[in-house]
Amino acid sequence: VYTIILPLGCHPSPALRPGCRELLRPAVGRGCRAPSPAGWEQARCSASTRLTWSICTPRVINAEKSEFNEDQAACCQISIRRREPGLEEDEEWLILCSTQFLTGYYWALFDGHGGPEAAIIASNYLHYCIKQKLEEVVGGITETRPPMHLSGRCVCDSDPQFVEEKHIQAEDLVVGVLENAFQECDEVIGQEMEATNQTGGCTALAALYFQGKLYVANAGDSRAILVLKDDVVPMTCEFTPETERQRIQHLAFLFPKLLDGEFTRFEFPRRLKGDDVGQKVLYRDYFMEGWGYKTVEKADLKYPLVHGHGKQARLLGTLAVSRGLGDHQLKVIDTNIEVKPFLSCIPKVNVFDFAQHDIKEDDVLVMATDGLWDVLCNKEVAHVVRSFLAENRTDPHRFSELAKCLVCRARGKKRGHQWMLDDSCEASYDDISVFVIPLHKRDED
Repeated sequence: VYTIILPLGCHPSPALRPGCRELLRPAVGRGCRAPSPAGWEQARCSASTRLTWSICTPRVINAEKSEFNEDQAACCQISIRRREPGLEEDEEWLILCSTQFLTGYYWALFDGHGGPEAAIIASNYLHYCIKQKLEEVVGGITETRPPMHLSGRCVCDSDPQFVEEKHIQAEDLVVGVLENAFQECDEVIGQEMEATNQTGGCTALAALYFQGKLYVANAGDSRAILVLKDDVVPMTCEFTPETERQRIQHLAFLFPKLLDGEFTRFEFPRRLKGDDVGQKVLYRDYFMEGWGYKTVEKADLKYPLVHGHGKQARLLGTLAVSRGLGDHQLKVIDTNIEVKPFLSCIPKVNVFDFAQHDIKEDDVLVMATDGLWDVLCNKEVAHVVRSFLAENRTDPHRFSELAKCLVCRARGKKRGHQWMLDDSCEASYDDISVFVIPLHKRDED
């Protein structure tokens, strides 16, 4: 089963929501078999078509080791126009190309868990949430300094001064747009999953190019990096039970009933045993970056709220991520303890201002789900990017081929019953999805 990716500039389906041209149709759901022999889901953009940022993404289903795919992807052009009082939405969107529009470009990856359903909903809806939220604040975005009142009314003569003292810029409104869009999308997923009696969730990584700046929003353990000529710029950080231990522990401290007496909020280097009772052992609480010693009580023998290390770390013994969308119905096995209160759907948004950098021809944004980053670090990915692009300067499809190269590198090769990397280390056994987005000449058609 192949995912079809329409390049930017192609005609959208009439069924799409107004103002946003969807470029990647939803990928396969549960029960769809991986294509053979290579397991690829990809499409190549026509070399004869003039495109704005024509991007393709190759993906492989569980590195061909499973028939199910829980990764989803989306990319589109988003057009935003200031709404005028009394103008119906249908009339407003009759003009598809107008100088009154502000245009943004959007890419997103969603890594599902517990099934692909939440990722599919997110891939179809998050961009629309972003479009709606942008339209709500477009009057502030287009001003040099966002006004206190969007209507332009000045209730207090010192309103502009208050805004200036808070250092509120137009980019802060876009950051707020992304945060609000993730929140709304999470609510929609919860409602949809409940209505259809489905379960599951997904991580979400989204990039928005808007008014000369790149906004990267991440909720989960996917990752995005900028590979520049002389630098590698991380645009995300991973949100796992380990990295958000203090936030999670603090929530348990404030609302201990969430643990229902089944878990301890304290962190210990290992799971405690009966013989540890009465002994002083290393521990950490929500207010601690460092470690201390505490006398072990019987209650400390309960299962830790955050347990394990690295990829084995789990929240409530259940999830490997601490931020994402969905999971509203998820409970700890054999209990009534809900996991959702400890999960956050709010992304961390980082901003890259192109006006402050001299972007070169081979500079790219690499976005990928954790299937890639589990086995390749930022430095290794950057090395592959630079080497591949230097050797393939005349290939019109070199960016999509580069994405495929990265997927191949993480997937490894089958040796006997195992999949191995070139250095004989174990290859990725997760779904792998990669975007490679060229940054040079980004505003040219």
